[in-house]
Amino acid sequence: MNHTHRGTIFVEDAPILSHTAHAGDQHILRVKAPQCAAHARPGSFAHLQCDPLLPMRRPLSIMRAHPGEGWVEFLYKSVGEGTRLLARRQAGEKINMMGPIGTPFQMPHGDRPRALLLGGGVGIPPMVFLADAMRRDPVSEPFVIMGSEVPFPFNPQPSRIMIPGIPEGVIAAMPLLEDWGVASRLTSQAGFSGCHEGFVTDLARLWLDALPPQERRKVQVYACGPHPMLEACAALARDYHLPCQVSLEEYMACAVGGCAGCVVKVHTDQGPAMKRVCVDGPVFPAERVFPAT
Repeated sequence: MNHTHRGTIFVEDAPILSHTAHAGDQHILRVKAPQCAAHARPGSFAHLQCDPLLPMRRPLSIMRAHPGEGWVEFLYKSVGEGTRLLARRQAGEKINMMGPIGTPFQMPHGDRPRALLLGGGVGIPPMVFLADAMRRDPVSEPFVIMGSEVPFPFNPQPSRIMIPGIPEGVIAAMPLLEDWGVASRLTSQAGFSGCHEGFVTDLARLWLDALPPQERRKVQVYACGPHPMLEACAALARDYHLPCQVSLEEYMACAVGGCAGCVVKVHTDQGPAMKRVCVDGPVFPAERVFPAT
C-alpha cells in the first residue's frame, strides 16, 4: 500500500468561488486551491477548517478538480456542528484547507476496462471524480450507479445512453455525466421518478447478469458510501469474482497519519493489521477490509 508523502499535501487559504445549497442539507462548495487541484486524484480528500472559531477540521471527499483553472469542488451533507458552520460560509470568504490527502483509486488495466462505479449518498463525490478521470482514459469504460434516500443534489434527467440489462423505466441519470458521455443510472427507495427502486447493488446485479460471461470478466468494481453499502459491494464483487476497491469514511482528527484515530482492521498477507484510513487509505481492496466469512 502506498503511503501519502507529506510533500504532496498543501496548505492553502482557498477563496470560495461558489457555495450552493440543495435539498436534504446537501451543499456543493467550489474553492480556488491551485496546489490541491494540480495534485488531486480520484479518491483524494481535503481537510477543511469549517470556521475560524472551530479548531478541528473536517475531511471532505473531492468531487471535481480542475488543474487548469485551479479549483476544487466538494459535495457534502450538513450533519454536525462543523458542516453546519461550513454551510454558512459565503462566496468571497477564504477557507484554510489541507490537501490532497490519501491513497487514490487505481485506474483500470487493459484486461479489465469495464468499470462499475457505485456511489451512495455522500459517497457520490469520489465516483464523479473517478468518472471524470476515466472518460479521459482511452482504456476505461465506466458505468456509474448512484443511490440516495434524499433528493439528489442535481436535477436528474432521462438518459440518452442505453444500457443492456437495465429495466425499462429506469432512465434517471446525472446530467453532468450525460454531458461527459458517461453512462449512469440512479437508485432510491424514496420513490423518485426514473430511479430504480432498491439499492445500488440490486441494479448492479441486473447489469452484471445481462453481460455475456466474456464481458463480465472485464469488469472491476469501485465503491464509496456508508459501511453497510460497502459490505454489500464487497459481497457483490465476491459473488461475481470481480476485483473491487472501496473508499472508506471514518471520523478523523489530524488526517495526516499522526493521531491514528481513524484506524481500521485490514487483512494483509502477514495477517490482520490496523491501518489509518487517512493516509493508508481511504481506498483499500475490498477483500482486505471485508473478507469472506
